[in-house]
Amino acid sequence: MQNKRRVTILSDNRTKNPERFQTEHGLAVLYEAGDITLLLDTGASDLLFHNAKELDIDLGNVDLVFLSHGHADHVGGLEAFLNHNYIARIVVSPEAMNGSFFSKRDHLHSITTEWPTAARPGRTMPITQNQKILARAGKSFEEGGGIYVIADIPHKHPQPEGNHNLFVKTGDDQYEPDDFRHELALYADGMLYTGCAHSGLENILEACPWPVHTVIGGFHLLDPHLSDSYEQPEAIKALAQRLVERYPKTTFYTSHCTGDAAFQTLKAVMGEQLQPFYCGLQFYLPT
Repeated sequence: MQNKRRVTILSDNRTKNPERFQTEHGLAVLYEAGDITLLLDTGASDLLFHNAKELDIDLGNVDLVFLSHGHADHVGGLEAFLNHNYIARIVVSPEAMNGSFFSKRDHLHSITTEWPTAARPGRTMPITQNQKILARAGKSFEEGGGIYVIADIPHKHPQPEGNHNLFVKTGDDQYEPDDFRHELALYADGMLYTGCAHSGLENILEACPWPVHTVIGGFHLLDPHLSDSYEQPEAIKALAQRLVERYPKTTFYTSHCTGDAAFQTLKAVMGEQLQPFYCGLQFYLPT
């Protein structure tokens, strides 16, 4: 692939080719740069393997898995992946590994995936602070300017309204609002991966000290039919206007936990700066 950097969407809620690609409420993104391959989240199940096969992608070659947070729609495919891939290390917050996560949307239910036994300590890289990471022995991320994990995300701006339905279990029948200390973001030479951006897209962007030309991930802007906690259209328009003003040269790719109506509201303001992603999509990042 020489110096090109390719992004492939393997798990998402949507696709433009349902005869070929399966969908789920999950997110998994493959990032390839030179001879380095990263899997950004693992979706909710082993569905990513079906879609990878359709694209003639061998996930056994992935060097590193990055888990953005502990929810099942991002971690659910990890066990299936580890039973297929024996080399990749796992970048994750200890809070994501050890937390018990619940949603009260519709009804109280667990959104936790049991941590796989195949994720033995030697394969896991617990991250508690901002740091640069390397691939497995014999490979380096230096060619692409390095890979950085962002763990310190100050909450200067509001977090998504949908977070009001999300909790961490702290004891028998005891729940506390999730503060998303288990959420990480990943930066790779101009590309910023946000996972679900539960900490707030603006907060994650401000926590990144490097120039960003491409943002990829869910924005957790739920439509009214999905939740009783959601941003009003005017708040979404204001967010879009701030993004255009502060990041005029940045392209944003979103889907997953960004609702259709929220996307269209953003799109009306952001134009070509905002693009959808979906299962089966492949695109190259700027060099």
